[in-house]
Amino acid sequence: MAAGVAARKAAPVLEAPPQQEQLSHTKLSAEDTWNLQQERMYKMHQGHDSMHVEMILIFLCVLVIAQIVLVQWRQRHGRSYNLVTLLQMWVVPLYFTIKLYWWRFLSMWGMFSVITSYILFRATRKPLSGRTPRLVYKWFLLIYKLSYAFGVVGYLAIMFTMCGFNLFFKIKARDSMDFGIVSLFYGLYYGVMGRDFAEICSDYMASTIGFYSVSGLPTRSLSDNICAVCGQKIIVELDEEGLIENTYQLSCNHVFHEFCIRGWCIVGKKQTCPYCKEKVDLKRMISNPWERTHFLYGQILDWLRYLMAWQPVVIGIVQGINYSLGLE
Repeated sequence: MAAGVAARKAAPVLEAPPQQEQLSHTKLSAEDTWNLQQERMYKMHQGHDSMHVEMILIFLCVLVIAQIVLVQWRQRHGRSYNLVTLLQMWVVPLYFTIKLYWWRFLSMWGMFSVITSYILFRATRKPLSGRTPRLVYKWFLLIYKLSYAFGVVGYLAIMFTMCGFNLFFKIKARDSMDFGIVSLFYGLYYGVMGRDFAEICSDYMASTIGFYSVSGLPTRSLSDNICAVCGQKIIVELDEEGLIENTYQLSCNHVFHEFCIRGWCIVGKKQTCPYCKEKVDLKRMISNPWERTHFLYGQILDWLRYLMAWQPVVIGIVQGINYSLGLE
């Protein structure tokens, strides 16, 4: 018995295999963490080449079909297309900002939404106050100029980083590039939103005043001393209440307050006379190159609208198709 006890004591004790040391993400830099995530993603999807090809084909097909549908919708029912697109551009960022905790953008979005809602409320009242058109155009002109400033600053920051000038000021490339992208996005996003809301307000105000109609003839005749944009007198007497400012005459010989007609054409995106709908020569009116609503700028705005409003919808449809087919 003693021998058995001695044998048991002499028997080697099996040690547990050493545990693999777990990497703590707190000890890794941001770049190392990103590289580790990319490596795990690569291992997870390794050997799924045929599935990835199928998913890419599905995405391209949905993208082409969606583009055809959207183009046809815009051509045949432009008003409803613009309203739905504007609504999605207004609401979709709210979902992502709450989900990703982008509180800075959410605060700016909330401030813009509150003030713009009040401006839209004033523009749709009947009867329309004589000072409302100027209030509307002043607000959206401010948004327009701020978006221009943010866009230029963002573009210059991106070029600044790509040329390597950030190294002279000891600024990290990631920080300067992030600042440029965010500034450029703010400028383009609020620029498009402001112009679209200004167009809606312009239509409502002009229809209420009666000198302009989108689809038909105006309901009121325009006298020589009335501005068709705001409905106020162009030239006022000393004891009369009205607006005293410079005037501008279009090629059709209709005269308007300079601020009103510039707000109508530049901010409200109208390129015709508010009364007779004759084409306006914007080159003669506009001196700032950023204000020129030329074809390239219109294409950029349309692309941005599509990216913000409809791209999440397309991706959602693709995700739904992949899930129904069992593709991961």
